[in-house]
Amino acid sequence: MCRWLAYSGTPVLLDTILYKPSHSLIDQSLHSRLGVETTNGDGFGIGWYGQDLDTPGVFRDIGPAWSNRNLREIADHVRSHLFFAHIRATTGTAVQQTNCHPFRHGRWMWMHNGAIADFHRIRRDLALAVDPQLFLDMEGSTDSEMMFFLAMTFGLEKDPPSAVARMAGLVEQVGHEHGVEFPLQMTVAVTDGERLWAFRYSSEGHSRSLFYSTAVETLRALHPDLEFLREVSDETRLIVSEPLGEMPGAWNEVPESSYGVVQHGEDELRSFVPQAA
Repeated sequence: MCRWLAYSGTPVLLDTILYKPSHSLIDQSLHSRLGVETTNGDGFGIGWYGQDLDTPGVFRDIGPAWSNRNLREIADHVRSHLFFAHIRATTGTAVQQTNCHPFRHGRWMWMHNGAIADFHRIRRDLALAVDPQLFLDMEGSTDSEMMFFLAMTFGLEKDPPSAVARMAGLVEQVGHEHGVEFPLQMTVAVTDGERLWAFRYSSEGHSRSLFYSTAVETLRALHPDLEFLREVSDETRLIVSEPLGEMPGAWNEVPESSYGVVQHGEDELRSFVPQAA
């Protein structure tokens, strides 16, 4: 499978989140504790929003994240208020740049950990459900990108939770038609550059790990010695496949079959149920 993180809040250097924590995403690329695989070396990607641009910048490569000098260089110089990072362990599709996350369409970004079971058997039926105009923009061969463009087809730009629910409903429907007992396993992050949505769901009710960071004001009270917490706003939030360190009280598990919204003001946590597409 894969590991990923999403950051939203006070602009920081990517290095602050990607490299500096004791169990950073770069460390997880070699030593994942909660993933299916310990090593996630089949490519990586980062995507970030600048202050004056509507569309995010994306950098992806097929090598392992732990030894990529260009990633190290970018992380030391790029500052962003909202960014994604993903390290990949392929579930069968090719190791190539177009299969690395995050995926981008316009101002939207998407990344995924999990799999569509027996994707090779149901891929054609799912592809036929993608809007023909959107299908022209698909570049890779992964189930993750297919999920993204299905969600776009079902109205991601207008109502992300409903669009993702309809995507999940279609995947389960088509999977069951082909005799797949548990078609879908997913933790998904998606953003338009302003709000961030994160989903945790699986057909069998035993989803891949996902955590969100405790409110900053609470963390300041728990760890008054940490300078980083004094520098970021109360609305800063991280969502991660597995915790970035052992800091007590810092991480909370996202409940099974639920999704969260990180936004200006109060964040939200709601139940997630696939819908008929």
